[in-house]
Amino acid sequence: MEYRDFGTAIDFEPSALGFGAMRLPTEGEEGTIDRQHAIDMIRAAIDEGVNYVDTAWPYHDGESERVVGEALTGDYREDVSLATKMPSWKLETNEDLEEYFQRQLDRLATDHVECYLLHALDEEFWNTYQELDTFEWLERKQAAGEIGHVGFSFHDDLDLFEEIVDTYDWDFCQIQYNYLDQQFQAGRAGLEYAAERGLGVVVMEPLRGGTLATDLPDPVCEAFEEADSERSPVEWALQWLWDQPEVSTVLSGMSTLEQVRENVDLAAQSGVGQFSESDLQTVQRARERFEELMAVDCTGCDYCMPCPTGVDIPGNFDLYNRLETSDDPTAVLDEYEQLDEHARADACVACGECEPACPQNLEIISLLEETHARLDAVRA
Repeated sequence: MEYRDFGTAIDFEPSALGFGAMRLPTEGEEGTIDRQHAIDMIRAAIDEGVNYVDTAWPYHDGESERVVGEALTGDYREDVSLATKMPSWKLETNEDLEEYFQRQLDRLATDHVECYLLHALDEEFWNTYQELDTFEWLERKQAAGEIGHVGFSFHDDLDLFEEIVDTYDWDFCQIQYNYLDQQFQAGRAGLEYAAERGLGVVVMEPLRGGTLATDLPDPVCEAFEEADSERSPVEWALQWLWDQPEVSTVLSGMSTLEQVRENVDLAAQSGVGQFSESDLQTVQRARERFEELMAVDCTGCDYCMPCPTGVDIPGNFDLYNRLETSDDPTAVLDEYEQLDEHARADACVACGECEPACPQNLEIISLLEETHARLDAVRA
């Protein structure tokens, strides 16, 4: 396993691969976490050298933190830096900071976390944190030994990202970054800006919710097949990130033991300078072909879920994207019609609860209308 630089303020080298506990394996109609499978996955990753485990308050409706806590018992807790995040959307008073943090420690069955993030910062949440004297609270938690290093995860534009970086003496940050999202939100410019100022940079959505991993459109597959180097789509995406010295660790939201083993093997081969100029050109061609085909920039993060009326928002957008890249649109329509009526795009009642929760700032209501119209046109 490769271990990398984590900025100038943190005396800790994270593994190139971090374990992101947002997409743990589930079972049953309710989609509850398959606890033993998830625990086995987390421990298998740690056994292979992964030393950074990331979770958050809302993942799996709070069960992610509990399962991570169960996995990190005994020596496993000593072998990792544990990261979780303050639920920004829950905060109304300064006292809420302490309440939610203590509840997280309880869920995680620990008395401290090595890394703590303010979650999903955008302009609204950033203003809230400043109004609540959050930085004074963070410093007290650090002095008490309950928080080691302080960072933030981010979902807004580059100008705000730079403002946030410059406002406080952060240790690290977490951004969405992959070969498709080089100009999205903080993007490549934000990665470099943070690293130049000594922050460690954690990358989330390296495979864009699986979009860059499986069922790639034919034109994208052809771009990789034409390359001088032979790599799987997952390897192209992850090694492209690990080739960049500003990237401290890459969070992979693994949901099977097979994915853990695959990603660990790839991390063992990672390092800055692994990509040739030809490799970089290959990724650029794949990106250009993806951009020509994508209908909706949904990563499948599920922040918009559950929908109050039962619409499967990410599922509908996945079908829309696949429709635009499929040689068999009728098969995609069949999948759409097999969804429960309440889960289809046309069941949206435009209540608006989903849109503020979307890290990609998608206009979900209008996109659901567009999705249904596009699929309905196949029937005609």
